[in-house]
Amino acid sequence: MESELEQIREQQRASWNKFSPGWKKWDDLMMDFLRPMGNEIIQSLQLKETDHVLDIAAGTGEPGLTIAALVGKGKVVITDLSEDMLDIAKENALHKGINNIETLACDVCELPFPDDRFDAISCRFGFMFFPDMLLAAKEMARVLKPGGRIATSVWNVPEKNFWVTAIMSTINRNMELPPPPPGSPGMFRCAQDQFIADLFVQAGLKNVTQKEVLSQLKTQTTEVYWTMMTEVAAPFVAALSKADDATKEKIKTEVFQAVKDKFPDGNVHIDASALVISGEK
Repeated sequence: MESELEQIREQQRASWNKFSPGWKKWDDLMMDFLRPMGNEIIQSLQLKETDHVLDIAAGTGEPGLTIAALVGKGKVVITDLSEDMLDIAKENALHKGINNIETLACDVCELPFPDDRFDAISCRFGFMFFPDMLLAAKEMARVLKPGGRIATSVWNVPEKNFWVTAIMSTINRNMELPPPPPGSPGMFRCAQDQFIADLFVQAGLKNVTQKEVLSQLKTQTTEVYWTMMTEVAAPFVAALSKADDATKEKIKTEVFQAVKDKFPDGNVHIDASALVISGEK
């Protein structure tokens, strides 16, 4: 089992490193899209100016960089599996003039910190990719100080996230891909109501709450939507790489039509829904 988890971890590290140029290219658009979830996480953490905060699965740096600006006398440790994503986070910190951060490439299931180290922990859209989600939650709880808070976000059900399903359902309709093993990492792995809340309770957290947060992916045009999604979303790229040219073109045409049907005025602002879950040690 351990070797299987290690294999998933290494595949994910390689994938995020590979797709880091796409995330850098589309960072402004994606961060605008994900900001409402990050803001809700920050609000849930009830931060103080002197707090030491851990941001897990931070990618290009958020919400860790926003948190760092709020805890001016504290510090934020920004972590991710991908060294290349963290390089972008460091660049973003430099551009924003934020210097009370450090970055560290590490695995959430083996956090290299002592017990009771951090005042707060944030994790925006990481849980659905963790090989062992309960172990990850327990590790977060371990390094959190008593009385400290954890907040995370995960995607809500597919029906509320057309920005994913527009492409995913079209790929599935046109290609006979084997279904992933039950419980394997994926976008909607944590979408079930109270799933992460129950995980937090199992990890020993208390006062656990869940809240729905809405956002919009404002790509403006279908072309921008398609280009961005096929440059940042590893599952879509992996699936399309298995299709011949005719099938790829058919999928693209059908996705464009689906988006056009949804936004006949051509102004593509796609609704999204996430769940933000918080708890206290």
